[in-house]
Amino acid sequence: MSSNLKIIFAGSPVFSVRVLNALHAAGHTICAVFTQPDRPAGRGRQLATSPVKQAALAAHLPLFQPVSLRDAALQQHIIDMHADMMIVVAYGLILPEPVLRATRLGCINVHPSLLPRWRGAAPIERALLAGESETGVTIMQMDRGLDTGDMLYRVKCPILPSDTSASLHDRLAQLGSEALLKALEIFPTLIPETQVAADATYANKISREEAHIVWHESAEQIALRIRGFYPRPIAFTLLNGQPLRVWQAAALREKARLSPGEIERIDHDGIFVATGAGVLRLEVIQLPGGRALSVANVLLGHAHTFNVGMRLI
Repeated sequence: MSSNLKIIFAGSPVFSVRVLNALHAAGHTICAVFTQPDRPAGRGRQLATSPVKQAALAAHLPLFQPVSLRDAALQQHIIDMHADMMIVVAYGLILPEPVLRATRLGCINVHPSLLPRWRGAAPIERALLAGESETGVTIMQMDRGLDTGDMLYRVKCPILPSDTSASLHDRLAQLGSEALLKALEIFPTLIPETQVAADATYANKISREEAHIVWHESAEQIALRIRGFYPRPIAFTLLNGQPLRVWQAAALREKARLSPGEIERIDHDGIFVATGAGVLRLEVIQLPGGRALSVANVLLGHAHTFNVGMRLI
């Protein structure tokens, strides 16, 4: 295939930026960048721009931020760009049929999972939360379904015992960029593979409620949750009715002596909490109104906040 394609890019979060920058650096012509509209964010509810918008402005690329792609005039404008391909990476808006058919080679999606596993909004987190040992990136020809299109190219990636959603995100973003460039290079030779619907799993959006630690689960399962909910929304428990956020913890195979949620012992290595199976060592925590700190540092100023036998809920 030609080394230079005329591409419309659609994406919003940080994951998308790595792919956009890779396309630009590889010499492809980015004739338009579509991203989510600016929206209020944070405590001050000030308008925040997407990472893709920031990258597009920095590169002086044509930028569009429609609320939806259903407007007929906008669809015609996309058609009139005469692009070879539209590349979609975590855009966040539904692509209507006219947009899917607007370019010569259709719409290509970079999805951070080994489809058909983990279709949907949170594939990185869900693979980690499920305790899987492997994930990857799928380059997919988009259709009208939710991540249901034919698979064109897949690359695998191990999930390491130390991985969090943050570290896995960064590796998959790099892998996704490399996989897409390779797929574009050999595009005419790619053989579309139909997804087996019976093998599909869905990666529902992560909610804050899910991040509430359930102490009757095993220490290993809770540790997985803490890794999966980092860097957001961060796993938490309740201490005296106030949220205690747990940024880092380790599952120990020792037998719990107390009831799930009760603090078994405390030292500078951590706060050891009984679970439904095993003991969880809290290593980095955040008190209400404070910063995330190692347990050793927290204890320097809050030595009497935690006591053996105290119950976390």
